[in-house]
Amino acid sequence: MNRSSAPAGFKERVASVWLPVKSFLERYRRQSFAYPYVLWMALFVVIPIILIGVYAFTSAEGGFTLENFSGITNYIPVFGRSLWLALVATAICFIIGYPVALAISRMDAKAQRIMLMLIMLPMWINFLLRTYAWMSLLENTGLINRMLAAIGVFDWINAMHSGNPNYTPITHFQLINTNGAVVLGMVYNYLPFMILPIQSVIVKIDPFVIEAAQDLGASSRTVFRKVIFPLSLSGVISGITMVFVPSVSTFVISRLLGGSTNMLLGDLIEMQFMGAAYNPHLGSAISLIMMAIVVICMSVMNKFGEGEEQAVVM
Repeated sequence: MNRSSAPAGFKERVASVWLPVKSFLERYRRQSFAYPYVLWMALFVVIPIILIGVYAFTSAEGGFTLENFSGITNYIPVFGRSLWLALVATAICFIIGYPVALAISRMDAKAQRIMLMLIMLPMWINFLLRTYAWMSLLENTGLINRMLAAIGVFDWINAMHSGNPNYTPITHFQLINTNGAVVLGMVYNYLPFMILPIQSVIVKIDPFVIEAAQDLGASSRTVFRKVIFPLSLSGVISGITMVFVPSVSTFVISRLLGGSTNMLLGDLIEMQFMGAAYNPHLGSAISLIMMAIVVICMSVMNKFGEGEEQAVVM
C-alpha cells in the first residue's frame, strides 16, 4: 500500500508546486505583450506629464510656487474662447455627422465601404496642407471671394447702398481671420472622427430590435428616440470626445485661419514654450489646467453613457 500510494502522493506534491508556477508563467507570457506599450506610454506620456507638473509648480529658480497658476487669470478670455469654439465645432460635427453615419449604416456593405473610404480620403492628405488649402479659399483674394465678385454679388450689394453717402463699397467678404473660419477648419478636419465611431455602433444594432419596435406600433420618430439613439450613445460619446479634445487644444487651425486676434489655448501654450515670451513654467500651468478641463468634460460625457441599456426600456 505504501509503495503504491507514494507515487500518487509525490505526483500531487509536484502538481501543487507546478500548477502555480505554470499559471504564473502563462500570465507572464500574456502580459509580456503589453510591455512595449507600457514602455511607450511611460516614455512619451507619463514622463512628459510629470515634467509638466514639475515645471508648473516651480519657479525659474527651482523653488516651489503657485504664482504660475495665479498668472492664468490674465488669459481667462483665451480659455473662454477656446471652450466656446470647441463646443460649437463639436455641436456642428454632431449635427452633420449623426445623420451621415445613420444614412451610411443603412446602405449595403459595398456602399458602406465606398462611403467610408470617401470620408477618410481627405485624412490621407497632410493636416497642414488641408488647412493651407482653406486659407487659399477664404483669403480676401481667394477663390470664394473671386467667385462672388465674378457673379456680381459685390456689385449688387454696392448698388443697393449707392444712395448712402456714408457707405463704403466692398470688394470682398472678410472670411479669414475670424472665429467662423476657425470653426470651419475644426469641422472640416475633425468631422470624420464624429462619423466613424457613430457609424460603427449603429451598424451593429440588431435590425430585429428595430423591427420589434415597429411591430409594436412605434413610429419612425419613436424608434429613433427610444431605440436607435440610446443604443448608439456610446458612439456619440466617443465621437464628441474625439472632436472636442483636439478642437480645444488646436493651434495650427487657429493660427492659420484665425490670425493673431483669435488666439486659442494651443497658441497660448506654444507661445510660452516657443515664442519670444518664453516661460515654460506658465505654459506648463496652462497645460495642466487644460488637461483638467478635458478630463472633467470627458468624465461628464461618460456619465451620460452610463445606463444606456436602461434608456432603451424607459
